[in-house]
Amino acid sequence: MKRVTRRFALCLENHGNEASLIRGKVYRILPDAQAAKDELIRVIDESGEDYLFARQQFAFVNLPQAVKRRMLAIERAS
Repeated sequence: MKRVTRRFALCLENHGNEASLIRGKVYRILPDAQAAKDELIRVIDESGEDYLFARQQFAFVNLPQAVKRRMLAIERAS
C-alpha cells in the first residue's frame, strides 16, 4: 500500500511567527522525516522559503486533486 503524503496544512497558530505565517491560510509542506521525529514540519512560508515550524501550529488537510494542482500551479507562477 502506498503511503499518503500530506502536502498541505492549515495554519492554526502563528504566535511569534506573524510575519512568516497567516492564521487560516493553507500552506504547502515538504516531507522531512528527521523534522517529524521532533514534532516539526517543513512549511513553505510567506517568504517563499521552507522553514521548520511546530507541528501543533497546523492541521493537515486533504484537498481534492484538482485543487492541489491549482495551488501548485499558483505557487510555480509566483
